[in-house]
Amino acid sequence: MSSGPSTSPSTPFAESAAPPILARVLALLAIVVAGLCGGLIGYAVMDLQCEDGCTTTAGIVGVLSAAGAAFGVAIVAVLALRAMAEWEATQAREATE
Repeated sequence: MSSGPSTSPSTPFAESAAPPILARVLALLAIVVAGLCGGLIGYAVMDLQCEDGCTTTAGIVGVLSAAGAAFGVAIVAVLALRAMAEWEATQAREATE
């Protein structure tokens, strides 16, 4: 006999503080789109600046730009998802009072 938590089907699940699935999917999509746009912009700017057709350097700058843009949007997305979760928790707490 174990003294661990019960996993019987009659036990109700605790509500998660995580944001809805749709919000998380949209945040991931925004991060991917920002990475693609950042990469394309970085590559295009470097390709225009280089006169000798240095595609390797343009590719490296494109990858770094993609990573930077994706990282920046990821920070904003995480902050927005946390704010959304806290907002919902506050509304639920006020509704029970």
